[in-house]
Amino acid sequence: GRERGRGAMTGGGLTQVKVCCMQSAEEVRLAVEAGASAVGFVSSMPSGFGPIPEERIAEIAADVPAAVLSVLLTCLRDPERIADQQRRTGTRAVQLCDRLEDGGHAVLRRALPGVRLIQVVHVTGEEALAEAEGVAPQVDALLLDSGNPGLAVKELGGTGRVHDWAVSRRIREAVRIPVYLAGGLTRRNVARAIAEVRPFAVDVCTGLRVDGRLDPEELQGFFREVRAAGSPHR
Repeated sequence: GRERGRGAMTGGGLTQVKVCCMQSAEEVRLAVEAGASAVGFVSSMPSGFGPIPEERIAEIAADVPAAVLSVLLTCLRDPERIADQQRRTGTRAVQLCDRLEDGGHAVLRRALPGVRLIQVVHVTGEEALAEAEGVAPQVDALLLDSGNPGLAVKELGGTGRVHDWAVSRRIREAVRIPVYLAGGLTRRNVARAIAEVRPFAVDVCTGLRVDGRLDPEELQGFFREVRAAGSPHR
């Protein structure tokens, strides 16, 4: 139900961390031991790092501790197909990496009671603010990323690029739901990102990887910087 993985979407204290693009149960263990409150699993995508087969997601997600939010990343836009995908993988949340058609979120809510919906807004410029404000009432959280869904081959995440944090801060101030900040975060810039945006959580994938593998040293360094940055605004 809705209470599972609840700590990953509520509460004060330090800025939360979602470690994304999990490749194995071992990577999940490393992330959780470091202090991750959420872990992400990438299903088929048009571009970007880290997709793994749905069977593999289901297998690994089944063992994610109850206090940690398991998140399926999907590029699908049809609510029924997204719901089917979530049921196959068994995650506690779905991260919608592309825009849904009007009314799509309501359909998804009915299809997946108790599953949290995280909508990605790609911060390509000022127009992201209106998009974020429009979709926020329909979902549990927003994730601000640096992709570009307008390209011929859509970029829906995993770009390793930083976007304009000033726009992200304005979005965070304008909406009433948790905001995750993603896009090009590493241990070298995450403290500055937290200071500038004050997000509920930061989301990291490629910034913790060396030769495609989750690097324990980068992981520990990242969490050290997050803890040193102190509490978010709320």
